Amino acid sequence: MRGDMTSALPLEGLRVLELGHIIAGPSAGLLLADLGADVIKIERPGEGDQSRGMPAGTSANFHFLNRNKRSIAIDLKGSEEARALFLRLVAASDVVIDNFAHGAVEALGLGYDVLARTNPGIIYLALKGFLPGPHEARPFLDELAQMSAGLAFMTGPRGQPLRAGASIVDVGAAAYGVIAVLAALHQRAETKRGQKITSGLFETTVFWVGQWLAQYAATGQPSVPMPEIRQGTRMGWGIYQLFTASDGEQVFIGITSNAHWERFGKEFGLADLLADERLNDNSKRVAARAWLPARVAEEMLKYPSTELAERLERAKIPFAPLRRPDQLVDDPHLNASDQWVMTPLPGRPPAKLPIRSTAFELGLRRPAPQLGEHTREVLQEFGLSKDDIDALASRRVIG
Repeated sequence: MRGDMTSALPLEGLRVLELGHIIAGPSAGLLLADLGADVIKIERPGEGDQSRGMPAGTSANFHFLNRNKRSIAIDLKGSEEARALFLRLVAASDVVIDNFAHGAVEALGLGYDVLARTNPGIIYLALKGFLPGPHEARPFLDELAQMSAGLAFMTGPRGQPLRAGASIVDVGAAAYGVIAVLAALHQRAETKRGQKITSGLFETTVFWVGQWLAQYAATGQPSVPMPEIRQGTRMGWGIYQLFTASDGEQVFIGITSNAHWERFGKEFGLADLLADERLNDNSKRVAARAWLPARVAEEMLKYPSTELAERLERAKIPFAPLRRPDQLVDDPHLNASDQWVMTPLPGRPPAKLPIRSTAFELGLRRPAPQLGEHTREVLQEFGLSKDDIDALASRRVIG
């Protein structure tokens, strides 16, 4: 820990009950847990979060998304006694995360209205497929949201819609939900009242394609998939695309200002291009896209990717090497900036939250929990005696 940092994380003292599985709910819990909240993961005895038992590789997500949490095993479907125990936890908690199917928690008699009667200050985050409306009861998933809200259409070639290469909708909906939770906590400090917040996968994706909705409103023209829009013209820049180096590696170069163009030309000795009046501002470079990128590609092909990177870095030109996710483990910036959290997954260091503060430092306080690992510990903190807990275990209310 650096000397200018305090030891306290900003959400220390906040208690969160997580009813979540796979990615969306655990992502919301992770954001809060990494920032210091005591996130208690409520899992079904013997089964737990579905991601615990997924095939090798996929199950590693559990370790990534559930660090810094505690797990207790309560059979909420099994008995009224189990549900009463959950309400006892709610009475002394601040936030509940519900990531189960529409109506599942309500069917158990544990919906927001019931919880709010137990604890009027509870903030309830429901991560669902849709916000309230005609489709809210429809079973829904990340990939379905990408298909139905235009993102897959924009990502793949026409006729070949393509989901993004990560579960971005699950994580995005979780992040927006957590932002709303933090706002609700701020509001609760004044009103002393909690609230229910719903974050929808579908609406999250619609928000992301908002730029294309705005473009349609302005032009009246139907949306065109990204692969059909040539690199560069997507964002209105003359040079804004991938180029291949002499070693076959690819580097994305973005020249987004006249200053970039001048430094680029000087760095690579392109005096003829700098002197060409057809290229002295971005609109002209865009108009020259029929031939300019091909000329630049010829020049870039003269250099190995490492030298290209060094030259572009020196000239302060926006650039990025094309990388696979697994190559990031050795990324010098991520390693130098201490952006990895070492977990019990050997050789697979998951990433920290993508934020940095001068007041606190993020890290691993506890690895992802075993199923029910903290059941007795947590229940004792909520006031149950050892005999009480033994009795609940004997009746299989807890695992």
